[in-house]
Amino acid sequence: MRKALVDCGAILYGDFTLASGKKSRYYIDIKKASTNPDVLRQVAREMAGTMRANDVKVDRIAGVVLGSVPLAVALSLETGIPFIMVRKEKKDHGTGKLIEGVYSKGERVLVVEDVVTSAGSALYAIETLRAEGMTVDSIYSVVDREEGGRQKLAEIGVQLTSLVTATEVLGK
Repeated sequence: MRKALVDCGAILYGDFTLASGKKSRYYIDIKKASTNPDVLRQVAREMAGTMRANDVKVDRIAGVVLGSVPLAVALSLETGIPFIMVRKEKKDHGTGKLIEGVYSKGERVLVVEDVVTSAGSALYAIETLRAEGMTVDSIYSVVDREEGGRQKLAEIGVQLTSLVTATEVLGK
């Protein structure tokens, strides 16, 4: 996965402010990867293979709008498992739902993320899904930046599985 991220130009160096508000000398632009069909296909295949290897059985795959939705769609196509989308805020038009797609209370959901740093987006998605009666105990991400997100997720009973870590991506 490291090579695919590097080759598609997803690893950027400079001064960046992350979604968590933290400053960083590097940025992993997963949108460059998730808009590249070859890299997106590779992500989906690796996640699906990891699901099989870990015997992960779920009823739905969830992606947080916007960044994780292409990952959820690709993994859904690879596995045949339906996906849902978690909005960050309710729209003031249409149905006003936070969760888009078909789902039922009691279903097991795998949340997919692009990059986990502090896990803020993932924690929000889990809270939203659990509030609707779904079970979430696993998150798959493309990259774990290794900045505390894994520990925060573990505190609420959720295991993070990443395809690659920041240490691996940066070649340290």
